[in-house]
Amino acid sequence: MGARRPRAVDRRRPGAAGLGRPRGVIADVVRAEGAPGPTLVLDQGRLPRGALALRGELIAVRRWLEETGRGQVRKIALVGPSPVASYDVDYRFVQCLPEPDGFDFRTGCGHSLLAAVVASGRRGPVRVRAVTTGDPVLCLPRPDGSYTVRVERPVSVAELLPTGRPVQRLCGLPVSLVRYGNPYVFVAARDLGLTSRDALFGAGAEVLGRLLAVRAAAARLLGLPVTGALPKVAAVGACLPGRLSVRAATVTGWHPGLALTGSVCLAAARGVPGTVPWLLSEGPDRRPWAAVERVRPLRLDTPSGPVLVSAAGTGQRLAHVAVHGKRARVLERSLSLPWRIHVTA
Repeated sequence: MGARRPRAVDRRRPGAAGLGRPRGVIADVVRAEGAPGPTLVLDQGRLPRGALALRGELIAVRRWLEETGRGQVRKIALVGPSPVASYDVDYRFVQCLPEPDGFDFRTGCGHSLLAAVVASGRRGPVRVRAVTTGDPVLCLPRPDGSYTVRVERPVSVAELLPTGRPVQRLCGLPVSLVRYGNPYVFVAARDLGLTSRDALFGAGAEVLGRLLAVRAAAARLLGLPVTGALPKVAAVGACLPGRLSVRAATVTGWHPGLALTGSVCLAAARGVPGTVPWLLSEGPDRRPWAAVERVRPLRLDTPSGPVLVSAAGTGQRLAHVAVHGKRARVLERSLSLPWRIHVTA
C-alpha cells in the first residue's frame, strides 16, 4: 500500500500541479458506485507531455497494479486544471482491455470522470472538459454528498443516430445505434427471449455471447476496431410500468450495474422516435424530448440498483442529460507509481 504524503493537499490546489518538471508520478485510486472497478487517477501536472500515450509505460503500470494486488483497476484517468477558461478541469480517459498490452484511448467513462473530480478535491460545481469524447460535463455536488453529473452537449436527432436510422438489424435482431458520449447499441430484452427483470438480470453466457456478437457487428458498421471498447451494448426491457430495466456488457463480461455513459445515452435515445428505448416506453413517455422542452425523469433498473436520469430538450435539440445521486470515494491517496520516463530539458 502506498504511504501517505503530507503535501498531498497542496498539490490539489488549483494551479499547484504542472509547474516545473514532474516530481514523480502520483496517483489516487477512486471508486465510483456502480462502476465495475476503481479508477487510477493520475495528476496531469506530474507527467511529461504525452506520457499517457506511451504504451510501454502503461503496460509497466498495469503490471505493477497486478503485482501489488490492485489488478481490479482497469480504468485510467488523467486530470488537471484546464487551460480553457470556461472549464475547471481537463479529463482524459484510457480503458484497459483484456490483453495485458491492450488499451483503448477513444472511449469515455462517466464513472471515471466523477472519480477524477472527487480526487481533484475541488469543491462546489466543477465544469469538466472531457477531452477524449469532446463533451462538456458539469458535476454538481448535492447536500447528501452525492453528485449530479450532467452532459451539456446540445445535439439534433440526426447527430444522435450515427447510421441515420433509429432501428436496423444486426445479427438477426432489431437494434438501435445511438451516440451521445459513447456510442451504444440497444437491444430489446424481449427479442433475446427475456420477458422479465429477473430473466434479464439472471441471463448467462449464451445471452452475453449474443450481445457481444451484436456489439462486434456494430463496431464493423461504425468503422471501429472489433477488439476495442466501443460501441457499448445493452439489453433493455419494459419490465415494470414507468421505468426501463437495462443490463449492459463490458469488455470482460456483464457490467455489475450500468455505465454512467450508458444511462446518459439511454435517456437520450428514449426521446428519439423509433429507437428501441422509445418503442419500449409507454404513454406520455413515448414523446420526443425536443417536443416537451422540460426535464424528463426516467428510472432505470439495473442489477446493482436503480438509477435516476433526466433529459431536457430546447426547441428541436437535446440540450443536456443528467444522472442523479452518483457517489465516489477515494480508496487510496497519493500512490507513487513506477514510471520510468526521464524528463530532459
